[in-house]
Parts: sequence; structure tokens; C-alpha cells
Amino acid sequence: MYFRVTALILLATVLFAAPAEDRPEDRAAIRAHIERIFRAFINHDQADIKATHDEHWLGFLTGSGSIIRGQDDYLRANGINPGATPPPKSPYGMSGYKLREFDMIFQGDAAFVTFVADTEYKGPGGTGKSVLRIADFYVKRNGQWIQAGSDTEVHPEALAQQNQSPHELSDSMKKQLLTAREAVWRAFFTNDRAALEKLIPDELITIETTGGQFGNRQIVLKGAEEFARSGLKLVRLEFPKTEIQSYGYTSIVYSTYLYELEKDGKRTAHSGRVTEVFVYRGGQWVNPGWHMDSTEARP
Repeated sequence: MYFRVTALILLATVLFAAPAEDRPEDRAAIRAHIERIFRAFINHDQADIKATHDEHWLGFLTGSGSIIRGQDDYLRANGINPGATPPPKSPYGMSGYKLREFDMIFQGDAAFVTFVADTEYKGPGGTGKSVLRIADFYVKRNGQWIQAGSDTEVHPEALAQQNQSPHELSDSMKKQLLTAREAVWRAFFTNDRAALEKLIPDELITIETTGGQFGNRQIVLKGAEEFARSGLKLVRLEFPKTEIQSYGYTSIVYSTYLYELEKDGKRTAHSGRVTEVFVYRGGQWVNPGWHMDSTEARP
């Protein structure tokens, strides 16, 4: 760690202590090289993507969870098999771009380049737009500039747009969500404390069917204990209709519900409507809030 911090301090000192150099020809060459990379991705030109990135490329791409080391790993991170024959060109992917806030600083045969790129893309579901915030590291080798490293991130304005816009859950995520929804109900009716503590977080807020009272996690846990002591058993649980809205890592589940309880051979039916909030956190759906109301029991 000490070595990394010291190296970063030295790099900053070298790059930023020296007077800025204009170098218009080098600026133009680097910008042309960056635009060549964008065109290569638009055209699905795998050979040119490889040719424009250094053999020892180092950095991060959008969504990277770890450092990408070397040209081959860079290609794989972009869905390209380095040793395979390029497949037929896909109709999907980046379809357009525009660079803005473009600037760079030089130190000898090295350059640090920063810019923002507005991008357009095509996917199976249609077209879309995004904004990238990119910092590239360039080196000049044999008189030619080449990209030796990069950090590519989604721009904050694009992240905000993504989180504000509705999106469809994948089939697997929807299945996980609905499984978690049912698990909360069944954990309550069976007083499964471990499951409830996993599924409902500390910040839980509820509005219950009884008088519209507000509840919290402790009230729900206590209610599960009291239900267990009552001798009642859940014998039926259904959600006849369900609709889902999703924004970012949050989904709102609107449902009608129907359940039956049994005690001493006698059954009682309960039905109503419920709005439940779920957040995808730590690799699972948790349920930090709901609002229930009841309707007349079905026959």
C-alpha cells in the first residue's frame, strides 16, 4: 500500500508540477486515436480494437470489479475472444458518440487524457443513450500514440437517469423477487425468526390492515410470535394479481392477496390488497416496507 501511494504521489508530481504543454499535433493525434477506438466499437472491428490498445494495457471498464491487466483481458472484458475468428457482426452495441469536455496533459512521451462521451447504442429492446466519464493514459511508442490504460465510468448524470427511469426485471430477477415476497409472508405465519430477520431490515415501516396503524420491525417480529402462540395455521396463500414497477435497485410490488387460516378444524379466509417495497441489497431482495388493506373475504 505504501508503494502504491508513493507511486501515485510521484506520478502526480511529475504530471502536474511541470508547466502545461500545448503540443497541438500530439493533441490532434491522440484525439484521432480515441475517435478511432469509438469507430472500431461501432463497426465491431475487433482487429482495430486490438491494434489501438497496448499489449500491457491496465485499467478499469464500466462495471469492472477488479483490475483488467493486459490486452487479452481487455478484449475479453469487451466480449471478444482474443484467439478466435471474429463472429458475424452483431446489429447491437454502440451506434454513435460525441466527445465533450476533452482535455489532456503531457509529460514527455506520456499523456493523461480526460473527456466525457455522449453515446448511443442499440439493443434487442430498442435504442438508448448513456454518458461516459473517461480518463485515458497514452504513451508514444515508435513515434505513434497508443492507449496504455484507462478508467471508464458511467457519468453521474447517466447514473441518475438510470435510477430515475423504470426498467423491466430479467426473468431470473423477477423470480427471485416473487420468491422473496412469498417468503416474507410464510416466515411471518410460521414465526421463522431467522428468515424474517434476513428478509425485513431494521428500517422497516408498515401500514397494517388493523386501523391503518404504522408498524416497524419489532412489531412485526412480535406479531409473528403472537400468531404462533394463537394456534392458528396457514393453510392457503395466493396472490391472484401482481404488478411490478422497478427503478434502480428498488421494486414496488402491487398485489391482491388471499390466505386462509385454520384452527381446530375451522378455516377463515382473508383477502385484500398490498403494496410492498423491495430493495436488492447484498445479493438478495429485502422488504423494507408495505401497506396493506383488507377486503371482504371470498367464499
